[in-house]
Amino acid sequence: MQFSDFGNKFRGGAGIAELMHDLASPITTPGIPVYELGGGNPAQIHEINHAFAQQLHDYANAQTNFSQSSTRYGPPQGHQEFIRSLVSMLNAHYGWSLTEHNIALTNGSQNAFFMLFNLLAGKCGSEFKKILLPMAPEYIGYEDVAVGEPIFISQRPVIDIIDDQLFKYRLDTASLNVSHDISAICVSRPTNPTGNVLSDAEIDYLDQLAQQNNIPLIIDNAYGAPFPNIINVPCSISWHENIVLTLSLSKLGLPGTRTGIVIARDEIIDALTQMNAVMNLSPTSLCAGIVNPMFADGSVLTLCNNHIQPFYQQRATDAMHWFRTAFAQLPALAHKVEGAIFLWLWFPEMSITAEALYKRLKKRGVVVVPGHYFFPGLDDTWQHKQQCIRVNIGGQADDIKAGFDIIADEIRTLS
Repeated sequence: MQFSDFGNKFRGGAGIAELMHDLASPITTPGIPVYELGGGNPAQIHEINHAFAQQLHDYANAQTNFSQSSTRYGPPQGHQEFIRSLVSMLNAHYGWSLTEHNIALTNGSQNAFFMLFNLLAGKCGSEFKKILLPMAPEYIGYEDVAVGEPIFISQRPVIDIIDDQLFKYRLDTASLNVSHDISAICVSRPTNPTGNVLSDAEIDYLDQLAQQNNIPLIIDNAYGAPFPNIINVPCSISWHENIVLTLSLSKLGLPGTRTGIVIARDEIIDALTQMNAVMNLSPTSLCAGIVNPMFADGSVLTLCNNHIQPFYQQRATDAMHWFRTAFAQLPALAHKVEGAIFLWLWFPEMSITAEALYKRLKKRGVVVVPGHYFFPGLDDTWQHKQQCIRVNIGGQADDIKAGFDIIADEIRTLS
């Protein structure tokens, strides 16, 4: 069968597809214990699961709410009552001046970025516009969303070595250049995969750079404040009409509901609304209807501050201890965990590629994500791309510790 050029993009080789396949079917060899350190599933936090289960129960028993959200199509902008609750909560929390025209819902953040990136980049008349990722590594899901030619340009970070087993990426402002073909700047904060949090000063710098070039700054806030607030260092969050801010309900503990949120100037929201209508008729209303009371009264923020944020901050501390124990005396470094739900590991003396290490580990029951997928738009000459892996630290503690031991054993043989 002959596929279009667009269709051939989806016939194999997409990093995000491999990641999601591993989530569904991590190991095919019978009898091997499985340590699932790949993927982006959030932790199972009892208090969070209980709160959402109660909301689902109340929602199902409120016939009016159920019929309004589940038995009819919603508007292409998304669940209107939830949008109003979100506007009110964010304005009250941050002193912003959002209106209902500044928010659209999508079927997950991945869907949001597919629409946003293709809205802003690609063939624009006689020009071809691109998205600048000012500090790689960046989110694996960005790589393959373009409907045409690749649309990303990335820049290497400055690497600060903190101690013999800890490092941190830093924005290289001295080398950052916004050429005429750049149509937007995009960062994730906290960063997936590294857990890095760009400082307020770095965000302000990028914001000013975007405004000077009359292009939007897109901030992927899927792990950030105010929800789910998986962030371990002081930072502030701001919004104005030149910023596109995306949020998600996934890392609250609801990844299966596929609910993304885009906050932007009204002309971007209008375009996303039209794209929603074409691609989806309307985004799913079920989850928005279920959690709306928690956003209307602000109780979702209490859940984040009292349960989600403390859990992951403690888990980051524990994971670094387990890492240092397993990798003592080995050429291995971990990125400082300032947020998100991952540990980003760097093996500077590894004699094979990250992809080869991934395959070796999978045979031993350990599922990770090879790091080379997280460098969209960056040239292939940087060896660092082949020396890193991402591990999810949100799972069971014993699985993480056992997984680290097996990874360390492989690195011991490869260094």
